[in-house]
Amino acid sequence: MSEQLKYKRVLLKFSGEALMGNQSFGIDSSVLGQVAQDVKTLIDMGVEVGIVVGGGNLFRGVALADSGIHRVTGDHMGMLATAMNGLAIQDALAKLDIDARVMSGFEIGVCDSFDFRKADAHLKQGGVCVFVAGTGSPFFTTDTAATLRGIEIGADVVLKATKVDGIYSDDPVKNPDAVRFDEVSYDEVIEKKLKVMDTTAFVMCQENQMPIRVFDMTQPDVLKRIVQGENEGTLVC
Repeated sequence: MSEQLKYKRVLLKFSGEALMGNQSFGIDSSVLGQVAQDVKTLIDMGVEVGIVVGGGNLFRGVALADSGIHRVTGDHMGMLATAMNGLAIQDALAKLDIDARVMSGFEIGVCDSFDFRKADAHLKQGGVCVFVAGTGSPFFTTDTAATLRGIEIGADVVLKATKVDGIYSDDPVKNPDAVRFDEVSYDEVIEKKLKVMDTTAFVMCQENQMPIRVFDMTQPDVLKRIVQGENEGTLVC
């Protein structure tokens, strides 16, 4: 089936909050299981999958800025939260007989340190790489980490999973007249000040011609349709 695929290697980015489901904290096992099943569907189709996950369901370093904890310390704590989520995803994928490897932006004893050559080899063998601890440095978001890892592993696209079905001209919750875009250019995103990713992540995508597709992760089989070339969400290219 791989010859029918539009994207053969993808970087899937989703927030830690996505793992909470309807909870206010932690990991919803049913959501975690669904994420693993969706990834397995891609693997069975012959797609190579890298994942970057945030840690906001467990900890947010920025939230400590006013509490006296140094921003760098807080960011490092947030990176550790992403590692916890990554290990949970690895375990969920292992239950589906998928060989997932957690690779960290800085050295953590419970997972491998990131190496793009090892990641590339693992993906080619049909395994999944879960990239955690962001870029390994403070002051960078997981959007930036997703962009960086996507470029490093030579992904065809960065797939940003959200709770809305694409990019709008305005907040669709607050403005019912907001218009959804099927496709926008990098320049249009800047000109119209559309909220796609943080500036560092977006500029990195633009400079390296890395397309971004923003989509609603709650829709059934949405990842399958995307890799087959269907027009889900919004494409930035």
